[in-house]
Amino acid sequence: MNAQEIEAKVKHLLSQMTLEEKVGQMTQVDFTVIGIPKEQQTEDQIDPVKLNEAVLNHHVGSILNTPFTPDNKAQSIDVWRKMTGTVQAAAAKTRLKIPVIYGIDAIHGATYTQNSVLFPQAINMAATFNPDLSFKEGEITAREVRASGLQWNFSTVMDIGRQPLWPRLWETFGEDVHLATVMGTSYIKGHQGDDFSAAAKAPTCLKHYVGYSYPLNGKDRTPAWIGERTLREYFLPTFAAGIKAGSPTIMVNSAEVDGIPGHANYHYLTTILRGELGFKGFTVSDWEDIKRLYTRDKLAASEKEAVKIAVMAGIDMSMVPFDFSFYDLLLELVKSGDVPLSRIDEAVSRILTVKYQAGLFEPKPLLAVEGNFATADALATNRLAARESIVLAKNEQHILPLKKDARILVTGPTANLLSAMNGGWTITWQGAAEELYPKDKLTVLQAIQKKAAGQVTYIEGDRQKVLEEAENHDVILLSLGEQPYTETVGNIESLALDQVQIELAQTAIATGKPVVLLTLGGRPRIITSIAEQVSGVVLGFLPGMEGGEAIADILYGDYNPNGKLPISYPRNTNGFTSYDYKPIESFESNVYHPLYPFAHGLSYSSFATSALKLEKDRIHSGENIIVSVNVKNTGAITGKEVVLVYINDVAASVTRPNKQLKAFKKVELTPGQTESLRFTLTPYDLSFIGVDLKRVVEPGDFKVMVGKETVGFTVLK
Repeated sequence: MNAQEIEAKVKHLLSQMTLEEKVGQMTQVDFTVIGIPKEQQTEDQIDPVKLNEAVLNHHVGSILNTPFTPDNKAQSIDVWRKMTGTVQAAAAKTRLKIPVIYGIDAIHGATYTQNSVLFPQAINMAATFNPDLSFKEGEITAREVRASGLQWNFSTVMDIGRQPLWPRLWETFGEDVHLATVMGTSYIKGHQGDDFSAAAKAPTCLKHYVGYSYPLNGKDRTPAWIGERTLREYFLPTFAAGIKAGSPTIMVNSAEVDGIPGHANYHYLTTILRGELGFKGFTVSDWEDIKRLYTRDKLAASEKEAVKIAVMAGIDMSMVPFDFSFYDLLLELVKSGDVPLSRIDEAVSRILTVKYQAGLFEPKPLLAVEGNFATADALATNRLAARESIVLAKNEQHILPLKKDARILVTGPTANLLSAMNGGWTITWQGAAEELYPKDKLTVLQAIQKKAAGQVTYIEGDRQKVLEEAENHDVILLSLGEQPYTETVGNIESLALDQVQIELAQTAIATGKPVVLLTLGGRPRIITSIAEQVSGVVLGFLPGMEGGEAIADILYGDYNPNGKLPISYPRNTNGFTSYDYKPIESFESNVYHPLYPFAHGLSYSSFATSALKLEKDRIHSGENIIVSVNVKNTGAITGKEVVLVYINDVAASVTRPNKQLKAFKKVELTPGQTESLRFTLTPYDLSFIGVDLKRVVEPGDFKVMVGKETVGFTVLK
C-alpha cells in the first residue's frame, strides 16, 4: 500500500470515528490493565473482562510490556503468541476493527521472549565500529519480535552518551555523533527493511527525544543544561538521521532540558521535530510522564492541565500506563474546547498511518518460529558481535593471549554471572534475576574452564584464599565491575569502584603474580590505580549472552581482539572530557588525559596507516572532498583494524572541536596485506551550527587526520 492509499484510508477511517474512539487511540496502557492479578497466575494471563474494558469500552490504541509476574519477566514464545492473538481478537470485535499496536522494549534482542538471541548492549555494539553487525542485530531482533507476535519495538536509543555517571550510558552508542548516527541508522534499516509491514520486520522507536542522556548531575531523569547550539550540534543530528532512516515513532525525554520538561516542550516537539526535521510519525510519552508534569515537575496545577500541556506541546500517544485517566481527562478537555478537535485528529491520523504502514490492518499469519527464532546463523552473528565488542586496553609484555595450559586463578564478583554481561532489560527490567538466565550460556569462568587445558581455580572474593592459592597459579584473572541495573535504580554518586573490589584487586596485585583485569558493566568505573599495576586490561562492558565465550576466545588467542572504545575512559571520577574537546580545554593543565582515549583498542597484530592524500587541496563551498589512505597489517597474524577519519576546522566563528570523527571503516587484513581506502567527506561533514543557530560551512582552512598523518585543504569563498 503506497503513501497516497494509506492517507486516503486514514482520512476515511477518521471520518467514521467518534471522539471516544479517537482519544482511545491516543491511550497506551500497561499489560497490568488487562492482566489477571499477579497472585492469581494461570496459563492464560489476560483477564477477558479487563481486556474488553480497555479495548472495547476505552478503545485503547496500544498496550505495552510483559505480564505482571513478580519480575515482569520474559515469557515463552508460545505464551506471547497466544496473548497477542487474544488482544487482536478483542480489537477485531470493535466497531471499526482498529488493531492494537503492542509495544515492547527489545533493546538488545527480543528482551522479554525466553531463549531469544540477546546481543551485546548498544555501548558494545558501538565498540565493534561495525555497522554491518548493527544492521544484522536489527534484522534478527525484528524477526524474533515478530515471531513472538509483537509489533513495535521501543528501540533504538539515539541519545549520545557523554555523561559517564548516567545509568543508561550503556544503552547509547557512545559519545560521538557520527558513530552513533552510523550504528543507529544501520540498526533501523536492518530492523525495518524497505517495508516494515513485512512479516519479519517491525517499526522502531527513537529514544529519548531529546537531551535525556546528558543530565548535569549524572542521575537518571534529572535536569540537563543544554543550550540550543549544543543541542543542535550534538544531540539533534542522531535523531534527524533516525528520522531520515525511516523510524516512524519517537519516545520523548523523561526529564527536562533548560527547565522545560520534554513532554511540555512545544519548541522541541513541534517547531523543531515537525517543522525542521520533517518527522511525520507519532510521538509517544515515556512511562507516566504526562502525569508527572503535575505530580513531579509542578509544571501543571492539575493532572487535567498536564494532559492539555502535553497534547498541545506535541505528544500524540500517552504511556499512561496503569489506568484510563488520560482518556477521561482528554475527553473532558476536548468537550470543553480547551483542546481543539483538530489537534486530536492530527495525533490520531499519525497513529493510524503507522498502523497501516505496519500492516496491522491486513494481518498476516504469525511468522513461523522454526527458522526465524534463535537460529544457528543468528547465534553465530551474536558470537561475532560479542567478540568484536571486547576492547583489549593493555597488554604489557604480551601477557595475552594466555597459553591453554596456563594455571589460572579466577577471582572477582563478575566472573561467574551471566547477568553481569547483559545488564538491564534482560529477561527482567533490571536484568538481575540470574536464576532466570539460560543454562546453556556460559559465564566468563565457565567459558575459561571449557577452553582451559590447565588448572582453573575460582575464588569469588575471599582475599585470604587468593593469597594462599596464587602461588599455585601462573596468572590471575581479576573480574571486576558492576551488577546489572537500569534507569533510576542505577543512580550512583561516584564512578569509583566499591572498596571491597579495590581491596580484592590490591590483594591480587600483592601476590606478585601477573594479573589480567577484566571489567564488566555499563559504565567506565574508575580503575586507574589498578590498571597501572596489572599486566593486562580487558574492557568487556556488556557483551551479552555470548560474552563469556567471546572473552575466553580473546584471552586464549582463539580470536584476535579488534574492539575500540566508543567513549573516553576517564582516569579520575570527574574526568569527563570527551575526545572532541574544545581548544580552551587543552589550555595549560586542562589537556585531554583519559585513562584510555576514544577509539583506543589493541590487537594481537599491529597496523599502520600511510599515504594520506586528498583529491584536491582547494574546494568550493558545496563540493565533496575525497580522502584516500593506505592501511597495512604489519603484524604476524590476521586481524581487523578500524581506520578513522577526523577533521578540524582551523578557525571559525564558533569554537570548533580539536577533531571530530567524520568517517570510519573496519577492514580485515592478513599479515603484510595493504588495502587502499577512499572516503568522501560532504559539505555536511564540514558544517557546524553558526552564530545564528543555522548550519553553515565557513570558508577557510581544514585539516584531515588519519592515524599519525595530517593533511590540509581550503574551502574557498
